[in-house]
Amino acid sequence: MSKLIIFSAPSGSGKSTIINYLLAQGLNLAFSISATSRPPRGTETNGVEYFFLTPDEFRRRIAHGDFLEYEEVYHDRFYGTLKEQVERQLQAGQNVVFDVDVVGGCNIKHHYGSRALSIFIQPPSIDELRRRLEGRGTDTPEVIADRVAKAEYELTFAPKFDKIIINDDLEQAKAEALATITKFLES
Repeated sequence: MSKLIIFSAPSGSGKSTIINYLLAQGLNLAFSISATSRPPRGTETNGVEYFFLTPDEFRRRIAHGDFLEYEEVYHDRFYGTLKEQVERQLQAGQNVVFDVDVVGGCNIKHHYGSRALSIFIQPPSIDELRRRLEGRGTDTPEVIADRVAKAEYELTFAPKFDKIIINDDLEQAKAEALATITKFLES
């Protein structure tokens, strides 16, 4: 039976790097394809990177209970996980990987129970997280301050996850994630 692996973490924790590493390890993992109300960027294709819905379509699907989780990030800018898409991937025999916010991660875990493994990637400290975000050189000081404040809030959710991996050494965090997921998939 296919399983689900949920990743949540504050921005700058190394979550995407760890997920990309795991996807290349031959574990029959497939990334969950989310829905969004933003327009496609560049060569993005509907049903590949995202399912592109209008804000009205998104609201209608929310009202119908079609989402496992969703968030309105900005006015009319929604992101979410469609139940039918996850079920389609599971029925195709894929182990589905999610990269979602902490609330979405808790919602997916609640829906699937023991069929899902929830993993929280935690930075070694808030100060280290701030250094990583500043080191990227991609955000203004105001954006970094907002991300750090959000991270402090997100860290309060860590105990709700099945496994917390502290990423103070990337290679060690990748190895711990691989061992945890391999054991879960074999159980």
